[in-house]
Amino acid sequence: MTAVPHFEMFIGGRWVDSAERYEIRSPADEDLIATVARGSLEHADAAVAAAKAAFEEGTWRDTPPAQRADVLRAVTERFAERTYELAELHAREIGATIRMAEPVQFGAALSHMQYLADLTARYEFESGGPTVRPVLAAGKVRREPIGVCAAIVPWNAPLPLSVWKVFPALGAGNSVVIKPDENAPLIVLELAKEFERAGLPAGVLNVITGEGEVVGARLAEHPDVRKIAFTGSTAVGKAVMRAAADNVKKVTLELGGKGANIVLADANLETAVDGSLFAFLAHSGQGCESGTRLLLPDALHDEFVSRMVARVKTLKIGDPMDDETDLGPVYSAAQRDRILDYIESAKTEGATLACGGGVPTGPGFEKGFWVEPTIFTDVTPDMRIAREEIFGPVLAVLRYRTVDEAIAIANDTEYGLSAGVWTQNAETAFDVAERLEAGMVWINDWHLAPPEYPFGGVKQSGVGREGGPGALDEYTEQKFISFDMSGGIEGKPYGLLFSTPPN
Repeated sequence: MTAVPHFEMFIGGRWVDSAERYEIRSPADEDLIATVARGSLEHADAAVAAAKAAFEEGTWRDTPPAQRADVLRAVTERFAERTYELAELHAREIGATIRMAEPVQFGAALSHMQYLADLTARYEFESGGPTVRPVLAAGKVRREPIGVCAAIVPWNAPLPLSVWKVFPALGAGNSVVIKPDENAPLIVLELAKEFERAGLPAGVLNVITGEGEVVGARLAEHPDVRKIAFTGSTAVGKAVMRAAADNVKKVTLELGGKGANIVLADANLETAVDGSLFAFLAHSGQGCESGTRLLLPDALHDEFVSRMVARVKTLKIGDPMDDETDLGPVYSAAQRDRILDYIESAKTEGATLACGGGVPTGPGFEKGFWVEPTIFTDVTPDMRIAREEIFGPVLAVLRYRTVDEAIAIANDTEYGLSAGVWTQNAETAFDVAERLEAGMVWINDWHLAPPEYPFGGVKQSGVGREGGPGALDEYTEQKFISFDMSGGIEGKPYGLLFSTPPN
């Protein structure tokens, strides 16, 4: 029998165990994958102390950006070499299909790694020039690292979401403490191993495992943490923001979503049907940017739903490690039960079940956490499934009569992360996109997150952006330095204070 691996925490350049351990089990079959050290308040404090000491010592902070970029590239290259091995671990840990984990989640992480490494090398850490004052007066703006940055990432996409935080934070010269979800820490700990092998100075990167209510809460409130980046639910994001306020931490929050997916009357039906399924079913609907509200014009509604239901019946649900599998499990028993509760509430509120609505049975489904892909029609904007984030394979279909009405329905939400438009008219597409209240709008596509563009939301979907050319902006502070070497007082504003020049 193969021994079950045990993973320790990474603190101050050392691998640290704890007296308590917990298990990581596959969402698909509940098999034991690994055991992990359970972090405590003391471990969190030790990690922050190590990060603070490393930042104040200055070796990494003072390393030229081009050399910091080289370390990031070394980690990227090593991960690329281990792609299938690590993608398999990633898939088993979170229940994603290997078809999704390798090219999408893992592939996206690698492309962001490379982009952020290159961005570090070319980032403008210093700028400036003459001012309107005398010719020898000038100004300089420096982008300086913040200090200790904390990152808290969820279970649904731990690798790309860690990369979006760790790479720009390190590229800017900060030190980092990252807390992965307690039930999906393995790929993040593998990331730490590669940074250690790449020669990152001790204490610059630390990984703490354990419960969010203990370790995560401590990082959010810790007085020596100067920046926190969090991805997760809006409710927890609000708690992080409140805790961060005590010492006025900088925050980046990427929170919940209820993506509105608008199909216009002239859309290419074949493309829009498959695209709309992808929008809400990728990773079994466990993505904050998922398109979980489908808005259909009356003229297309019946045919579109009929095509979607027929297409769902062709999808293969099952073993996520099988290359033929389209949909894997949801993440946990609690997540499954939460999704099923939403399905029952939709029935109670009067929505019509078009397909799914239950748990698959038979061989292969005796264990694990499963929910059938589910589509509801006759949904009204006031229903729970149209307003609340479900985080599962459940789609709410709403009718509309005019484009203005569709936009009004789409914007009638506390969320504002993602939205989409399906049409063959470019002018109309951009007009609708500009009127949607969302941080990201896809036209004839969904889930696209290229590293060159920012990712994030408006309203209660978050604060700040990850990725794109401004990625390092979120991990630096601007300092303005004014200098005048003219040697005289002519033209200076002293007269505003002194009636005669001082002797």
